[in-house]
Amino acid sequence: MATLKEIAQRTGYSPATISRILSGDPQLSVTPEARRKVLEEAGRLNYTQTKSRRGRTPKGVLRVGIAEMLSPVQQLDDPYYLYLSGFVRQRCLDKRYTAVALENRGSEFVVPTGGEKLDGIVAIGLFEPDQIRSLAGLCPNLVFVDSSPRESQHDSVVLNYSLGISLALEHLEKLGHRKIGFIGPEWKYDDLRQRALETRRKLFVEQMEHRGALRTEWLLDCPMQTDEAAMAVEQFLARGGDRPTAFIAANEEVAIGAVRAMRELNISVPEQISVVSFNNTPRSALLDPPLTSISAHVEQMAATALDLLRTRVPLPGREAERTLPLKVVVPPTMIERKSTTTPRDFVQDSKE
Repeated sequence: MATLKEIAQRTGYSPATISRILSGDPQLSVTPEARRKVLEEAGRLNYTQTKSRRGRTPKGVLRVGIAEMLSPVQQLDDPYYLYLSGFVRQRCLDKRYTAVALENRGSEFVVPTGGEKLDGIVAIGLFEPDQIRSLAGLCPNLVFVDSSPRESQHDSVVLNYSLGISLALEHLEKLGHRKIGFIGPEWKYDDLRQRALETRRKLFVEQMEHRGALRTEWLLDCPMQTDEAAMAVEQFLARGGDRPTAFIAANEEVAIGAVRAMRELNISVPEQISVVSFNNTPRSALLDPPLTSISAHVEQMAATALDLLRTRVPLPGREAERTLPLKVVVPPTMIERKSTTTPRDFVQDSKE
């Protein structure tokens, strides 16, 4: 993984400033351009180190359209998608594919003026039905990443969220936690951008109910953004009363906001409350404390998407390797760092 020092050398910012940018310090005045530069360098360093171990194996030249749910500015509020997009582009470079950024015009996507025919499209995020039809009209060889809206027609790469929640709970229970809460929105969108229960929270509720350990007052409802999560955690903790010894956060932004709020209230992480994050982007290891995370393997998701795309492209003198659409469900893994530890009451019980 990249270090603060390495990012400092590439960006010209001090390690202290980089740390504050990565943690979303609200007291730091920084331009969107500076924030993007730091986030992208963290991802680029991580990708370069990984690729140097595997070597490069260019497969041939394809023109790949890249459709993104979020704008560049919106990605700064959820860098998970920034990293997914970055890894897709890096993978295209490794394969000697031409990456073409498609223009999002609301209900439709278009190829930039003068663009040639596309061999395939990687669509990152959630899209409305009109947008999906527009993308399919540009090129029927579509691969969705982080959603699976038309499984009978198009390839997709998604994360096994059920396994991710299971891994997080098993990790915390192994440490001795029994009082576990969740931070994140109750409602979000399904794969066709229709209002639906948020997947991670829904799975958390189901698995905690199965254990007979669900406490609904420990479900903190907030958007998946740093400032909103910090406010929700601060308000919850300020009320006093019984509180969990650990929280699972819906994503990295929520985890960062939760840790910030706890620190402002002089609650130490992980000694008093442990925090498990979701996604494990390159910055998870650079935060203080480094976040224990459920890794979505964003680089592998990007690589898998392009591998799926290639096998459905007919090349000169050769038919496509397959016509049947595939859905790849990536199993997440638990990355243990320093934001989780044994709860204090568990230690005391053990000594008795």
